[in-house]
Amino acid sequence: MASVQWHSRARKYEGELQMCRLEVSAVDFSDYHPLKAITVTDSKARRGGRKGSTSSSSSSSSSVALDPLSSMLDGTDPLSLFAAASETPTLPHSISLGRKRREKEEEVGSDFEPWSSKRGEILSRFTTTEKLSINLFMGSDKSKASSPSSAVSEKVRTRLEELDDLEEGSQRELLNLSQQDYVNRIEELNQSLKEAWGSDQKVKALKIVIQCSKLLSDTSVIQFYPSKFVLITDILDTFGGLVYDRIWSMCADPHPLPESFSADDVNDTAKETCLNWFFKIASIRELVPRLYVEAALLKCNRFLTNSGIQETLQRLTAMIRGIGDPLVAVYARAYLCRVGMEVAPHLKDSLNKNFFDLLASFRQIHGESVQNQLSQQRVEIPIYLTLYSPAIHWILQCVAYRAPEVLLTETMDRCKKLGNNALLLNSVMWAFRAEFVAMRATDFIGMIKDCDEAGFPKHLLFASLGRSLSCADPPESERLSILNEAWKVATKVRSPRDYINCAEIWVEFTCRHFTKREVNTVLADIIKHMTPDRAFEDAYPQLQSVIKKILPHFHDFSVLFSMQEATRDPVILNALLHICKTMHDSVNALTLDDEKRSLSLLINGFIRMVSFGRDFEQQLSFCVEARATFCNLEPVIIHLIHTVNQLAMETRCVMKGNHSRKTASFVRACAAYSFITIPSLTSIFSRLNLYLLSGQVALANQCLSQADAFLKAAVSLLPEVPRTISIEGKQRSSEPFLLDFINNFLSTLLVVPDHPEQGVLYLVRGLLNMVQDYTWEDNSDAKIRVYISALPLLAAMSQESYLYTIPKVDSNETLYGGDPKFIAEINKLCETLIAQVLDHLKGLGRDEVRYCVSKLVDHPAIFLSCGLSVNIFYVKYLAQDSTK
Repeated sequence: MASVQWHSRARKYEGELQMCRLEVSAVDFSDYHPLKAITVTDSKARRGGRKGSTSSSSSSSSSVALDPLSSMLDGTDPLSLFAAASETPTLPHSISLGRKRREKEEEVGSDFEPWSSKRGEILSRFTTTEKLSINLFMGSDKSKASSPSSAVSEKVRTRLEELDDLEEGSQRELLNLSQQDYVNRIEELNQSLKEAWGSDQKVKALKIVIQCSKLLSDTSVIQFYPSKFVLITDILDTFGGLVYDRIWSMCADPHPLPESFSADDVNDTAKETCLNWFFKIASIRELVPRLYVEAALLKCNRFLTNSGIQETLQRLTAMIRGIGDPLVAVYARAYLCRVGMEVAPHLKDSLNKNFFDLLASFRQIHGESVQNQLSQQRVEIPIYLTLYSPAIHWILQCVAYRAPEVLLTETMDRCKKLGNNALLLNSVMWAFRAEFVAMRATDFIGMIKDCDEAGFPKHLLFASLGRSLSCADPPESERLSILNEAWKVATKVRSPRDYINCAEIWVEFTCRHFTKREVNTVLADIIKHMTPDRAFEDAYPQLQSVIKKILPHFHDFSVLFSMQEATRDPVILNALLHICKTMHDSVNALTLDDEKRSLSLLINGFIRMVSFGRDFEQQLSFCVEARATFCNLEPVIIHLIHTVNQLAMETRCVMKGNHSRKTASFVRACAAYSFITIPSLTSIFSRLNLYLLSGQVALANQCLSQADAFLKAAVSLLPEVPRTISIEGKQRSSEPFLLDFINNFLSTLLVVPDHPEQGVLYLVRGLLNMVQDYTWEDNSDAKIRVYISALPLLAAMSQESYLYTIPKVDSNETLYGGDPKFIAEINKLCETLIAQVLDHLKGLGRDEVRYCVSKLVDHPAIFLSCGLSVNIFYVKYLAQDSTK
């Protein structure tokens, strides 16, 4: 068996050093350095009122690193030693007032989104099915408070033993916990903290907090880390509040502190207690828990010095540089920024420094140690990058809050130096004011194009940019190019869920700055992406949001309905039907005709867009429902009747062969719909025309009995035609409209076969009888015009083959076959009509006679076919001399 030789991996140390090197920056911590020896100043010139103090004016200082807890074994009280170190010169009154006024002006307002609003989202988003572990504090009698009679040295020994016990065998590790079990255990620790504090077991409470803080160093289940951070910082917040409230209560004697107090207003007892807590924190050996616990007590620095918070923020910001894991470090910075915004929002320098330090160390994400960790936990880099989002979003929100515009410029420049990291760029667009981002929208698009899409998809970046542009307007000259660039990326997204999340945001930008043409294009693209595989079923909230964003920008419903395409989607139909019903129900007795006309046009536009394809029965059912819904708007009812007639004709064209019986049944149903609906109309000419149209449709579909019923109904309605009608508010004679209808009616009668149970030409005779009995206007020749129009019809009926016929419908030419009796009946009817015309001509002047004769002579077949040559000569004779 061959031996295997192992060789060390080649390393490029210079390159790795440049990758991980932090940006050099000057830091001034007032001569503070974590590794520098602590200088203790023993000041014996103290204010009175505290036991054990001396009144000597001498002071001494030493650079020896003293252990404040071990020094107590010698009987010396370290609190008195550090008291002088905590005192700083009092600021002049005018400077102090100016600083307080400036701090008040820079307080966090309601426009700052609080951490509490983000907490729930993080807990629901970052979950895991992996098993978790936790260390629980077991408790000890050593943590009980000692009796007041104990000696100072005994107190110190007890306190040291408790703190030693803090990091040794007083805890138990729980393994294989589910996420819910883990949350329950954290809640138990939070409750134990409150109980320990309530029973005056302060050290036990501190132990619980330290143990919980240690968990933030653990990234073994990395996907759960953001949620773990939320749960544990809740405990830290509770602890910080308890300590602050206790020290505050000590300051109430003899008078309570004002809200804007200074360190000079704090009594010695409260200061000693506050220092004691910081001494305990200083004894924590590990960096992460020591940093978190001290950050939780940041507000307590107000009790010690007037500049304590600022100095502590600077020191803790530098301490985070010692955290090697970039994920742990970014959340530590997030927590420090969080407490900093709560305690001293005016101290912007520390916030900016935290963010710029984050940028300088961001290359560590792609380092070897992180990649190995992700490989072990089988976590992809895109998922890993999302873990940073809550922390970076929060840090940038704090940095960008009321920040000047120049800070965004500086931030963008630093992002470009990092290669336009997509995660950072996304957070920048989220955090800074929308106005600042909108003015640089084109620059951001350029940076987005240069981003590497492997770790963070570009459509998410465009979605973040769209959120800013929905709140602020970019330069007008750039709007179209911005929309084009954004939509190029959005339309290429394959996942329907990712697509609709991005498109939903850009719809509002399109509505705000463009016309219905661009909005319609966007909507068409949305329909195109969401229709396959019924993807829209999983996106109803987003689609509803799209509608909500469109409606405020288009108040004219006609514009909306004009963008609607033919659809059968039940959700769309129900929504639009509800809107149309609302418009219809708004009509009352006081509604103007113009408004009714406008509403009818909108509703008719909606009805035209409803299409169930070849499901004709469903289409007819919709028309039945619409008739009941829109019964008060006559133009809508008329449109529905036209729609049903068109539906009947489409059915005839589509259903052939074996479906002929089904077709006839459906056409009869359509005819019944029209026959029932037409009498509900108030306009008599609408009824006449629809009777005629419906009869023609029924005839074309070989439904002879239905056609006969429609035509008879039209004839019987003629006597009801008034002499005048209202058109656009003006009264006009109805004769021209009636003559037009009769002419159309006569042209239809040529192809209508006679009913077998009725007499010859019964419809023609019935029409002429109605015309004869109708009360025409005085001195009107309308009746004679009808007679003259009827003569060509009779002449055409006497021919062997008609001018036009309807397929599969046998007209009178086939039924009678040129029977002499049929021709004789036509001749008799023609003689009667011509006699009526001649009688009328006798009372007319020359011009009127010439007109009537010209009409008759234009149709000589009328007379020749009927053997009426004598009458023709007689008419010509009358034309020569109208007085004869």
